[in-house]
Amino acid sequence: MRFTSEQRLDDGLLERAFTLGEIPGILWTPGSATAPAPLILLGHPGGLHRMYPRLLARARHAAAEGFAAATIELPGGGDRPRSAAAEKARADLHRALAAGEPVDDDIVDRLVLPLVAKAVPEWRAVLDAALSLPEIGGPVGYAGGVIAIGIRLAVVEPRISAALLFAGSFVPRTLFDEARQVTIPLHVLLQWDDEGNDRQLALDLFDAFRSKEKTLHANMGGHTGVPQFEGDAGNRFFARHLK
Repeated sequence: MRFTSEQRLDDGLLERAFTLGEIPGILWTPGSATAPAPLILLGHPGGLHRMYPRLLARARHAAAEGFAAATIELPGGGDRPRSAAAEKARADLHRALAAGEPVDDDIVDRLVLPLVAKAVPEWRAVLDAALSLPEIGGPVGYAGGVIAIGIRLAVVEPRISAALLFAGSFVPRTLFDEARQVTIPLHVLLQWDDEGNDRQLALDLFDAFRSKEKTLHANMGGHTGVPQFEGDAGNRFFARHLK
């Protein structure tokens, strides 16, 4: 992990941009920390610069509870190299949505499965690097982002102790088998009127998880209408499992 910039924000939060190989990312650590801080991995749908204001707000919220936070650019997002196959799948997705047609499984598989296959090892590499820093300690949580990535991480990464997942993106049906292997505590957000999300599929996915503790928070509104109070609920969830 090579830090490329550093700034201390007005609330004491330390923000450091980094690269790990070809992967760009940002690490935030609370200014008040006196011991290694638990870490929350902040997922997002891609476009790190576009998502930065929202990610910073989430990092500030986490730091207020003593958590460090890290995020990375997804494969094919931002300035990272594009995949011709992914761009074709994305165009097919937009065409189906614009026409009001159902999005078939083939489109979802072509778009999401290669992303999961590449992004999950990258997240694990960043986790290796972050946990080697003296100011970062376990346990680790994962929050938000592409839910399919969160499912795979929850299955293959034993250092992740709890996850807050956003049921707002397409999930290949093959990942339902992996969802049945998820046993860590889960806090799942669902926007009831999310125009781009299959509500019944999201409910079926929640049912598939085998976690002894799993909570579904369903709120009225569209994709970007998650209420602010859910940030506090998420912090309380992580405080129970990461401290």
